[in-house]
Amino acid sequence: MSGRIFSFSCGILMLLLAIEIQAFQFKDTDGKVHALADYKGRWVIVNFWATWCPPCLEEIPDLIALYEDRKDVMVIGVAMEFTDPAVVMEFARSLEITYPTVLGNRRIASQLDDISLLPSTYFFDPEGKPAARQRGIVTRESIEDFINSR
Repeated sequence: MSGRIFSFSCGILMLLLAIEIQAFQFKDTDGKVHALADYKGRWVIVNFWATWCPPCLEEIPDLIALYEDRKDVMVIGVAMEFTDPAVVMEFARSLEITYPTVLGNRRIASQLDDISLLPSTYFFDPEGKPAARQRGIVTRESIEDFINSR
C-alpha cells in the first residue's frame, strides 16, 4: 500500500512540475516576455551561462548558429549575472548573440532545477515538455543529434 501511495505522490509531483514549467516565462533584455507555450511546435533550448564562465563562452557561437539556421529551434540564453544589467547586455552585444537573452536570477533558476553548474542547458520538446538537461558544454552537433534522434 505504501508503495502505491509513494508512486501516486511522485506522479502528482511530476504533474505539478510539468504544469509549473508550462507556465514558465522569461523576460528578455528588450522587455519581451517569452513563455514556453509561445513556442509550441518548436524545440526550446534554455541555456544558463555567465560572462565569467569560459565553457559558457565557448558554446555561444554554436547556439547562435543553431538559432539562426534552424527555424524549428528557439534558443533562450539566461545570463546568471547579479551585476548591472547593462553590463550583461553590452557583453551579449559584443558576442553578437542574436537569440533572446534573459537576465537570470535564483527565482528563474529554481523554477527548473538547481543550477549549480554553468553552463547548464535545458531542452523542451515541441509540445513544451521537458526532454533533457545537459550540465556542461553543448555543441550544435550534440543538440542536433539529440533532436534528430527524437
